[in-house]
Amino acid sequence: MTSGSATARRRVAVVTGASSGIGEATARLLACRGWHCVLVARREDVLRRLASELGADVEVCDIADRAAVAATTARILERHPEIDLLVNSAGILARGSFLDAPLDLIEQALTVNYLGGVWMTRGLLDGIRAAARARGRAHIATIASIGGAIVFTPAAPYSASKHAQVAFSRSLRASLRGSGVEVHTILPGFVTTPGFPHPKIFAGPLGRPFVVGPERVAAKVLSAVERGKAEMVVPWFPYGLGAMAQAIVPTITARVLKHFDYPDDP
Repeated sequence: MTSGSATARRRVAVVTGASSGIGEATARLLACRGWHCVLVARREDVLRRLASELGADVEVCDIADRAAVAATTARILERHPEIDLLVNSAGILARGSFLDAPLDLIEQALTVNYLGGVWMTRGLLDGIRAAARARGRAHIATIASIGGAIVFTPAAPYSASKHAQVAFSRSLRASLRGSGVEVHTILPGFVTTPGFPHPKIFAGPLGRPFVVGPERVAAKVLSAVERGKAEMVVPWFPYGLGAMAQAIVPTITARVLKHFDYPDDP
């Protein structure tokens, strides 16, 4: 469909980790707002059901596999030479301290949570830059965690991988300044998503201010994109205060968080 000499094009969003949790909620919200989504995750059956519902594309990919990511991003760019938004949402939990967590788990957390997003971003960067040139703006949004701003000892490998994500986003934002590509970092606290249990202290009514649904995080992703926000903590209270405490009194903060514990079942 054309209007004058301009060709209308739906904005394209690539969402990793789209089969559940924050990724799924973000894809649903974007599709509701008129975006065309490319859903990326490992579980093909789940992705295809969601894609059928949203009118989205499917790319089955394990983002921990660098070669698979390269092949996936190449296929996406063949179909969509301009990518308006990349949402790096895929992630895993890695519990334990650096004294006792299995080394394979530490490596897996770093690969999935951090390197997978780096590889996806590099693979799609030409398309993201092309969208910025065409529309004036394009976006890269990374779902990090408040664990990327606060040292969370009970899940130390996870926290370290999220620190890496935050550093990646901040560095990327500086590198792309002036290009039209905006970089956003979302730092949720505890979210009701599969595979991410909450510490025992948050069980019951007292934990309600600390735990949010994935839909609330998805709304913050869209808000960051629409308002041009660089970083957003979800919810700001109490997690924003926790990040401030980490910066001001890091030793005390670490001592307090060391006593948090997870339930036995993931």
